[in-house]
This record gives sequence, structure tokens and C-alpha cells, in this order.
Amino acid sequence: MAHTHVRMSYLDALVQAQLEEMDRDQRVVLLGEDVAAHGVTRLIERFGKSRIWSTPISEGSFTGLGIGAAINGLRPIVDLAGASFVYLASDQIINQASKLQYMTGGQIDIPIVFRCCMYCLGSEAAQHADRPYPLFMNVPGLKIISPTSAADIKGLMKSAIRDGDPVLVFEDTRLWPVVGDVPVDPNHLIPIGQADVKREGRDVTVVAIAGAILPTMEAVDALGKESISVEVIDPRTLKPLDDRTIMTSVAKTGRLVIVENAHRVCNVGSEIAAVIAEQAFHFLKRPILRLSAPDIHVPFSPSLEKDFYPTKDHIVAAVRRLI
Repeated sequence: MAHTHVRMSYLDALVQAQLEEMDRDQRVVLLGEDVAAHGVTRLIERFGKSRIWSTPISEGSFTGLGIGAAINGLRPIVDLAGASFVYLASDQIINQASKLQYMTGGQIDIPIVFRCCMYCLGSEAAQHADRPYPLFMNVPGLKIISPTSAADIKGLMKSAIRDGDPVLVFEDTRLWPVVGDVPVDPNHLIPIGQADVKREGRDVTVVAIAGAILPTMEAVDALGKESISVEVIDPRTLKPLDDRTIMTSVAKTGRLVIVENAHRVCNVGSEIAAVIAEQAFHFLKRPILRLSAPDIHVPFSPSLEKDFYPTKDHIVAAVRRLI
């Protein structure tokens, strides 16, 4: 019997998704800066320079090029390398990619994927370590994915490439080496807008965003030894957000902690907390708690950076507070 799954890392699964989609559809092209550094060397070997373009370091320019290519019938993947560089392309993404379908009454489609790698740890310093996804959640017309497992990034990346709208992919580089079982089927897709319950539990719901899944799972394992049962939800898609899955869990547990690495003000946790407060307040037994980075730029110093983002101990303490 043929194997239905194969073990591979998050980064390999992401590259495999691009390879399969480039094989399936000649319109899929890849362009951006430092493309060889982001695991796509085997794509260059396979598809050559006619479909993979390593561009000058000019984010606004090559993002505009990608959007123009999408308008004219290609399906580009634009690799912006570090997520902090997305600011330089934000005019193109916000004023062109997100708006032109609306402003032309649906005459223009822009099927494009923007890949943004979040390098949070490792003394990247303030100008390279941002997690800008909340900023783009405020923009109509964009879809945003940030899954945490190898299987999920493969299935969602393929859905993003096939989607008719602009999709931003915010991948946390700490997840790149994480290995998991990935479906072999090249048509295995995960729908955009569908959360996943990563761990069933009864006492507290923890929603973990992107790289925050790593300390969350450590905390959940530790709490399990104290007979505290935690349900872990990975939204996988940040826009549109799957409110229903989170609400169903909160109805069961009555307690909610949201963990993420973005800054505290106006982050994903703020949005989830607002939705639950508006629509599911009657289920809550205790206040909603949000764990995030403080409203401070990311420090270069390793000793300061160490506890800058929510840790296992922070998450354990938050859950105990609610219990």
C-alpha cells in the first residue's frame, strides 16, 4: 500500500507546496529577494530562471512587478524575505493588491501570494524582528495565513496559491525545523479560514498564534502533570478568522488565554478578545488574558530578548490564574 504521509520539516513542506503548484500550473512563478536562502534552491534547479526571478533588493518595485504580473494572468509568489521588509512593499500591497478588484467592480483579479518570514529571535534587532501581521489584518481585501505545523503550511500554501485573492503568508522561522507528518497527495488542501484544535481539553482554552505554539505546547504538557486540561487552538488563518471554533471551545471551558509574539496594542489577541466579549461573554467564567510582546521595540541584547516574548512559564502562570 502506498504511503499517504511523509515526515518532513515545516520549511520543506512549504517548498514542496510551491514545487507541486508550479508543476500543476505553468502560471505560478516565484520572485523576490534572497530566494535561494529560503529553501527554494531545488525549485531553481527544477524550473530555471524563466519562472524564478531573484530580484534586486527593492521591495516596492518587485512587489509592484508581481501585482502587475497577477493582473495579466500569472499567479506570482512574491518572497519578501524578512517580514520587516513588508513595510517597504506596503503601499503596493495595501493600495494596489487589496483595492483594485474592488475599485474596478471585479474586473481585475489579483491572485498573488506574499511570503513574509518572521525572524523573531537571534538578535535580529528592531528593524528585522517585527511581526507585522496585525497591521495587515486591518486591510479589507487581503487574506492572511500563519499556520504552525508542516502539514498545515503545505495545505494552506497550496490553497493560497490557488486562491483568486491576495494572500499574505507570515511564517515564523522558529517553526521551519519542526517536523511532522505531511500528506503526499498533491491535491490535499486546507481551506483558508479554518482553525484547528491542536489539543483537546476541558479547563482552559489557549489560542496560540504562529511561533507561540512552541512555548504553549511546553506549558500544556507541564500543566497536564498537574491535572489541568488545556485545549489548544491554532487559528491557522488570521484573516478571515475562524471565530466559531474559538467560541465553541470557550463555551466548553469558560476560560480563554491568547498567546502571540506581536506587540500588545491592536494585535490578534485584541481582535479575538473583542469578538468573544461581544458574542460569547455569557460563556466566560473569568476575564480573558492576553500574552504578547510588550509595547517596546525588539531588543538586540540576547539577555533582554530571552523573556521578551511569552514563555512556557508565562503561559503556565496565566492558566493557573484563571483556574
